[in-house]
Amino acid sequence: MTNVELIRAQHEIYNTGALKLIESVYASDFTGYWPASSPVPVRRGVEAVRVGVQRTRTAFPDFHEQVLDVFGVGEKVASRYISTGTHSGPYWGLEPTGKRIEIQEISIYRCAGGRIVEQWCVFDELARLQQLGVHEAYLRRMRKL
Repeated sequence: MTNVELIRAQHEIYNTGALKLIESVYASDFTGYWPASSPVPVRRGVEAVRVGVQRTRTAFPDFHEQVLDVFGVGEKVASRYISTGTHSGPYWGLEPTGKRIEIQEISIYRCAGGRIVEQWCVFDELARLQQLGVHEAYLRRMRKL
């Protein structure tokens, strides 16, 4: 499997929730870096990937990453994708809102030995929280102070 195919397989894990594929895609010593605002900004190992996929698909059962671009040279591959889903389960301590999100993301991966070893993911967390209505609740609380 080429590194580009490996990244496409990674997106399919999130799209389908196929946890059994994680060990064939991620290295056992995988490290992922998400924005500091993330509940888990650094994720280590395949178990962290498993928890991340489960948490995402519990909160957004119809979660889907539409891959727009995947390209790379050597061990580095980048993908640009749009993540969508309906907030139907707990997320960051938020009760389900039933609201649909659409977030643009970019990830850069380092692959070695036929597995993903590292990932750097960037996205607009504020846009996601706004789409969930979190900013509205926050503003209402602040106005009461």
